[in-house]
Amino acid sequence: MQPSQPPPLIENYLRDDVKSPECEDLLSSLPSEEDWVSTSLPSEEDCVPSSLRLYQGFWFPSWVLNSVVACQNHFQAHTSDILLVTSPKCGTTWLKAILFALLNRTKYSDSNPQQRHPLLTQNPHDLVPFLEFRLYLQNKNPDLTAFTSPRLLATHLPYSSLPRSVRDSNCKLVYLCRNPKDTFISMWHYINKMRPEEKGQLPLPEGLDKFCRGVSRCGPYWDHVLGYHKASLEMPEKVLFMKYEEMKADPSVQVRRLADFMGRPFSEEELRNGTVEGILRMCSFDNLSALEVNRSGKLPSGREKKWFFRKGEVGDWVNYMSAEMGERIDGVMEEKLRGSGLKF
Repeated sequence: MQPSQPPPLIENYLRDDVKSPECEDLLSSLPSEEDWVSTSLPSEEDCVPSSLRLYQGFWFPSWVLNSVVACQNHFQAHTSDILLVTSPKCGTTWLKAILFALLNRTKYSDSNPQQRHPLLTQNPHDLVPFLEFRLYLQNKNPDLTAFTSPRLLATHLPYSSLPRSVRDSNCKLVYLCRNPKDTFISMWHYINKMRPEEKGQLPLPEGLDKFCRGVSRCGPYWDHVLGYHKASLEMPEKVLFMKYEEMKADPSVQVRRLADFMGRPFSEEELRNGTVEGILRMCSFDNLSALEVNRSGKLPSGREKKWFFRKGEVGDWVNYMSAEMGERIDGVMEEKLRGSGLKF
């Protein structure tokens, strides 16, 4: 289910993009803010500062814009496709593993011991690749014929920026969101791992200010969530809206809900023999984070695999933010979500 050739490192792709007149024209026309990473990468002539660019109402890292546009122009959705959609740092890695295990539970069942489960030897991000952050980063029009049906893919794109073929088809979208305070703290930790040592950590108040202004990767966060929430109300058969906290509180119920939505409901026999519990054990934070494949090495993007397994706890924000900081995020979300019926 993986692309035959790994995509280039983000650093290499960034240099190529900056030299592209087409990309330069697009970048120069878009509003810009300093990226949270605040890194500079060497090129032949000078350093290339990273930035966030406002494209179609959302902030994207400048290096990913070419692949976003390529994905929008070339990706052709199949009716059988299942796309996992998240805003960054909302439990993506965990749900990638669960979705992969759900869809492949017959192929890699206990009754078929010759087939070692891929989650034991491959990172979830390799098994369920991102469209714009991997496949279309590698190639403006990649060959996806090697993917077996149903194709399980992922994206961080907001609903309004999805390829038209996705919105016009009957493919399934599974959307996972998370309490914005935990999302922010998880994003802050992740970004600090990527910042150059000489830059030091991004000060928490500075990151909070950016987040509350909507200036974050694929943000504003509230607009990202609202787009999929509205779509799920209008098309519940196409868009499944899920919350990370509900997944953590009652994972068995949520996994069964996922299976039903994907048209792969659990049989009575599977429910009796503990198939749901087996999937949850396989995909648990403790199990995945302890596997050697997730403890060492890097993804093709250059990101260390262990960066995707920090804590996964609900309410961890209280260990880093003051009550006043939390109230600031709460106030912004209350204002932005007013009238939507959505609450965190």
